[in-house]
Amino acid sequence: MTIPRTDLAAVLEKTALLSSLSREELQTLAARTVRKLFSAGELLFSEGEPCNGLNIIARGTVRIFKTSVNGREQVLAVNVPGESVAELPVFDGGPYPASGVAIEDTEIAFISRRDFNAYCIEHPEVALKMLSVVGGRLRRLVGIIEELSFTTIRQRLIALLVKIAQNEGKMTERGIEVHLPATHQELANQLGTVRELISRNLMRLQAEGLLDVDARLIVIRDLRGLIALLES
Repeated sequence: MTIPRTDLAAVLEKTALLSSLSREELQTLAARTVRKLFSAGELLFSEGEPCNGLNIIARGTVRIFKTSVNGREQVLAVNVPGESVAELPVFDGGPYPASGVAIEDTEIAFISRRDFNAYCIEHPEVALKMLSVVGGRLRRLVGIIEELSFTTIRQRLIALLVKIAQNEGKMTERGIEVHLPATHQELANQLGTVRELISRNLMRLQAEGLLDVDARLIVIRDLRGLIALLES
């Protein structure tokens, strides 16, 4: 199947990092931008590989993760269209500090490290925005470290359920219906644990009368009770 050509200048224009550039400047940068296609489950890059440029998501979703020696994953971020991924090595010249995989069919606008660094020199505001993005990533990583160091798996799971219920929950006669955004294995990767403990803790919360579990459909029967567990 032929995929329609993407207007790379339009993609760059919608990227926060480059929103200050004029249309002419965007067109010039787009002429040096390469379109890359990845299938769902395909690696964009692996931890330790040299970084040759900046990846901007034009279409699709990318998961950034670290892998332990025993094969366990820790999800660091999930990036969506308009966002750049793994920016730090573009500037420090080091290898990728984590791996990136396409969650779904994904299109990437790729700018070489040399071209992007040249643009940052010509347009300091782009470099300042990049610092803001990297700073936000650092805050997110500090938050992950805090969660893994100072909270239990049960607390992290409850916090996720409460967040989903408050933001996306649907009130029904049974309670607040929420759909888990991923499989138990993927949730385990996000919360820094293993699938069995996710399933076990969901069953425990169900036994305590706080929720009902039906695969990825969760009915929260006592939201206040879940919040009280977090506060305690």
